[in-house]
Amino acid sequence: MTASQSASPAIEVFHEQPSSRGHQPSIAVIGCGYWGKNLVRNLKQLAGLHSVCDTTEQGRATAHVLAPECALFEHPEQVFNHPDVRGVMIATPAETHFALAKAALLADKDVFVEKPLALTYEQGSELVRLAERRGRILMVGHVLEYHPGIVTLHNLIAQGELGKVHYIYSNRLSLGKVRREENILWSFAPHDIAVILRLLGSMPFEVVACGGSYLQPNIADVTVTNLLFDNGVRAHIHVSWLHPFKEQRLVVIGSRKMASFDDVNKRLVLYDQRVEWQEGQPIPVRHDGVDIPYAEDEPLRLECEAFLRAIATRKPPLTDGPSGLRVLRVLQAAQRSLVTNGQPVHLPIETF
Repeated sequence: MTASQSASPAIEVFHEQPSSRGHQPSIAVIGCGYWGKNLVRNLKQLAGLHSVCDTTEQGRATAHVLAPECALFEHPEQVFNHPDVRGVMIATPAETHFALAKAALLADKDVFVEKPLALTYEQGSELVRLAERRGRILMVGHVLEYHPGIVTLHNLIAQGELGKVHYIYSNRLSLGKVRREENILWSFAPHDIAVILRLLGSMPFEVVACGGSYLQPNIADVTVTNLLFDNGVRAHIHVSWLHPFKEQRLVVIGSRKMASFDDVNKRLVLYDQRVEWQEGQPIPVRHDGVDIPYAEDEPLRLECEAFLRAIATRKPPLTDGPSGLRVLRVLQAAQRSLVTNGQPVHLPIETF
């Protein structure tokens, strides 16, 4: 499990089971490193945090600083066996997601897993089926689907403001954070795949990906993934951790208008721009962009609230298990295309 960069004060690891905290959903976070510490912070603010588990002393030290009153555990089994823990949020390296999520579901805990749900479609399918059989909530951490800017963009598309969507492209670029256990496709692209599938409400039937490995053998640093949908819409996703500047931008090209969501500069801009045909000639129509306001709520906080709400209501969240499985299917297809030098991979047509 990942570790934090905080100092390591003397802390106590619980081996006894703490007393019940009543009817409030009690959530344990497994992994208090680079991303898990943000889950801990939000759950503490939402009064939903029961405990934190991290196998490293540094991770437990971080949790102690963020939430000194919560129980700390060294082993995930302590969380799974605890009667007061209703839900588990898993923020560990991707290769551990399947085993931890499966163990939590078998212990009858509701489960939130950071992206990706698993490393294969077969593993993801097993988790979805297991959650259904045991009546458990299974949620995937596709945090951008809760971003107010993305929600506003989705509403604009649904209301027909952009006309018919023609093309979507997404750039997620920066210098670092380079990973050694997964490539850039699996590290960065799940966010963009999740958003594009949500905006279009369907699966692509063809996936093509290409990329290059420059820093480590067989671990791609740059990939471009092309998606083709049944209605003729195309999308491409460019991800890289070997790039001179940071960019997180999603652009949607419609028949009437165009939109750009810039997550670095926190702007959603709607452009009244298109191409019209006049006397058989394509004529660009240009107007200035208009900033579209959206709420400033932290997406991760909204995501944590969605998990707590799903536990309380027993209703599937937006990013439920089947949603995570769809993203996993596209990821796996892109990976297959990537290792075959861009050979197209075909998927069954699906809408949702």
